[in-house]
Amino acid sequence: MTLEIITSDALAPLRHGFFTRRGGASSGIFAGLNCGPGSSDQSDSVRMNRARVADAMALDSGALVTVHQVHSADVASINAPLADVDRPRADAVVTATPGLALAILTADCQPVLFADPQAGVVGAAHAGWRGAIDGVLEETIDAMIALGATREGITAVIGPCISQRNYEVGQEFLERFMDEDPDHMRFFANGENGHYQFDLPGFGLARLRAAGVDAHWTGHCTYANPAAFYSYRRSCHEGQADYGRLISVIRL
Repeated sequence: MTLEIITSDALAPLRHGFFTRRGGASSGIFAGLNCGPGSSDQSDSVRMNRARVADAMALDSGALVTVHQVHSADVASINAPLADVDRPRADAVVTATPGLALAILTADCQPVLFADPQAGVVGAAHAGWRGAIDGVLEETIDAMIALGATREGITAVIGPCISQRNYEVGQEFLERFMDEDPDHMRFFANGENGHYQFDLPGFGLARLRAAGVDAHWTGHCTYANPAAFYSYRRSCHEGQADYGRLISVIRL
């Protein structure tokens, strides 16, 4: 099966893609394009899947750069391919080096691809609620500017992530956001049994636009479409032992 790749006109003309789970070599609960080496999937399947992604980006698999994601606001600036053992602990990566593809893994969190085509600088960020509130999006923008990008020249696109309709949270979660800024209440809707529904992509878009960049969301919900996307939360609700990871990539 061919790979299914979601793209955004806003990132043109740079080659990029938010890959769905379709078209991979994994089986069972990981069926499809699981690109997460941290999962319990067979390592050969994951390597094959990542090689297919690199091929779709017209690159050798060694040019596909990922980081060891830890839900932080840390950003790595890269100018050469990285071996897996050399991956820095970070949740975003930027480069101004042609021939490198920056990749982020997600399974409900926001994958965010950044580009300033005129300056020749790209970035990719993994932004769950924790990373987003701690500033990973703003830190990615600053790291791109340090490489020569301009704030007004940067476009950011949020890919498939969990939508507000499917993201139920509790009172403690709400209070974490309200403690930072009471205006964050606008990203919460009342749910059932004293819970709330959190708008993760809405929060991401607001942070990006407040930082002065052009920002968009593809509009895809990972939880709602099991045929196309892996979802950590859905796997928990279904009692599965593990879950696959989606990959999002951009290259110069």
